Amino acid sequence: MADILQILSAAASHAEGGAVEPSAFGMTAFMWVALSMATLLAIGLYLKVPAMLTRGLDASIAEIRKQLDEAKALRAEAEALRKEYADKIANAEKDAAAMLSHAQTEAEAIVAKAEADTTAAIARRERMAEDKIGAAERSAVADLRAKAANAAADAARGLIAANHTANADKGLVDQAIAGI
Repeated sequence: MADILQILSAAASHAEGGAVEPSAFGMTAFMWVALSMATLLAIGLYLKVPAMLTRGLDASIAEIRKQLDEAKALRAEAEALRKEYADKIANAEKDAAAMLSHAQTEAEAIVAKAEADTTAAIARRERMAEDKIGAAERSAVADLRAKAANAAADAARGLIAANHTANADKGLVDQAIAGI
C-alpha cells in the first residue's frame, strides 16, 4: 500500500512540474501531519479531554448560575430595602404633617388662651382700679367731712366765744338746771 501511495504521490508531483516531494517511510509531509492529528485526537479521546472540557464548562456554567442567583437575591433584597425606606419616608412625611397640624392647633389654642387671660387680667385690673378710685373717693369725702366738721366746730367756737358772755352762760346754766 505504501508503494501505491508513493507512486501516486510521485505521479502527482511529476504532473505538477516534475519535482518530487520528500517522504519518510513512504509518507509525505501531508500524511505525517494527518497522522499526527489523528494520534493527537486519539490521545485526547483516550484521556477523556472532551469530558474534562465539558466538566470545566459545566462548572463555569454552575458558577455563573450561582452568581446570577445571588445577584437576583441581592436585587430582591435591595428592592425590599428601597420599598421599606420609601414607606418610612412616606410615614415620616405623614408624621411631620401631623406634627405640624398639631403644633398649629396648639399654637392657636395658646393664642386663644392668652387672649382670654389678657382680657380677664384687664377686667381684673379695671375692677381693682375702680375699687381704688372708689376707696380714694370715700377717703376724700371722709376727709372733707372731717375738715368741714372741724371748720364748723372752730367757727362755732369762735362765734360762741365772741357772742357769749358770763351773763349768757348763767342763763343757759339756769335753764339746764330747771330742765332737770
